[in-house]
Amino acid sequence: MNTPIVDFVKKYAESGVSRLHMPGHKGVSVLGVEQLDITEVNGADVLYSPEGIILESENNATEIFKTAHTYYSTEGSSLCIKAMLAIATNGKSKTVLAARNVHKAFLYGAALLDLTVEWLYPEEAEHICACQVTVDSLREKLQLMAELPSAVYVTSPDYLGNVQDIKGLSEVCHSFGVPLLVDNAHGAYLGFLKESKHPIHLGADMCCDSAHKTLPVLTGGAYLHVSRNAPDNFQNNARRFLSVFASTSPSYLILQSLDLCNLELSDGFGVKLSKTAERVAKLKETLRTFGWSLLGDEPLKITVDCLKSGFSGEEIAVKLREQGVECEFYDRDVAVLMFSPCNNETDFECIKKTFLMLKTGRTVDRKFFKFKECVSKLSIREAIFAPQETVDIESALGGICAAPNVACPPAVPPVMSGEVITEDVIRILKYYAIKKIDVVK
Repeated sequence: MNTPIVDFVKKYAESGVSRLHMPGHKGVSVLGVEQLDITEVNGADVLYSPEGIILESENNATEIFKTAHTYYSTEGSSLCIKAMLAIATNGKSKTVLAARNVHKAFLYGAALLDLTVEWLYPEEAEHICACQVTVDSLREKLQLMAELPSAVYVTSPDYLGNVQDIKGLSEVCHSFGVPLLVDNAHGAYLGFLKESKHPIHLGADMCCDSAHKTLPVLTGGAYLHVSRNAPDNFQNNARRFLSVFASTSPSYLILQSLDLCNLELSDGFGVKLSKTAERVAKLKETLRTFGWSLLGDEPLKITVDCLKSGFSGEEIAVKLREQGVECEFYDRDVAVLMFSPCNNETDFECIKKTFLMLKTGRTVDRKFFKFKECVSKLSIREAIFAPQETVDIESALGGICAAPNVACPPAVPPVMSGEVITEDVIRILKYYAIKKIDVVK
């Protein structure tokens, strides 16, 4: 498979042309990559109205992912999420039905588009990041809605590695004539398993992938996929809405990595992925044998349920760091380890050694909490753009949540913008050691 973006930039870098254009470094190397960092010079194409090398590269990705079209983003899935919401609601109802564990980029998109969000709550949550949606609960919710939403939106896989029943959920959505949108930021690789688990192949109408999370792509590289079975206006409007939310200065370093990734994906990546998935599965089995409790079922992620094993996530993260391992995410409950075919045998051995050194102890009781439906007093847009102040959570009771003041990772808000802060909300905030919150003045 060809790499048109990489080839063009390399030729340009080697040409010796005088760069009387941006960027200001003029190709002079300090970091070592400046020669390959260009702007939209003649022949370099334009990301959101491509006719040349970028379109050719996107067409390669489209062929690989088997979509109606795959669009590039150099601003991560955060850009794609906003674009998906705009595409799905364009000219339609401004209501979206979404699983509660959305990334805060979803809330920002809803604020910018002034959307109303109806929430799907989990029956019982093991973590703030988890919100399993069953086929029956989705069908029941859609039946009860006075007006059908423009789209149903779920996150799969979530940060803990829980995977939704995308095939079943998409069938329910389509029986009501409603498209399914999926935040697949953590699952770009799923289409290359022996049996594809990618949302776009299981019935999703649109989804975003953070290519940089699980594929050999620079940070910020992502895809917006439109299914071959999606409504025609989805593809017709995709570039328009990507450009609405995107920078006019896309990174050509990121574009080159997306372009080069096409070559990687088309040349034996599935074999490498299968071997890695088998090694992860074997490591999971070993950890369970030695008493470690694990969450989730994503093939390239190990989520240790630390409390059930007698530790906190913070303690596990420290022990891993002492062995030269840095995990993706940890809190009091869990430690999350993400793998890819780029991990080597040493990585696996370090992890195995660390966990087998530690003896699982007394299970720490986790107080599973049932999310109670929150009451909204303001729209998401009103709350995010309202005058606000940051207060201690002890002083927040009865206030209205403003912007979602949560770190990334995992960037999943315990309470949404516009909602009243109740004692239950404060209890959850305290549980996750969130000490301050932004409230509407």
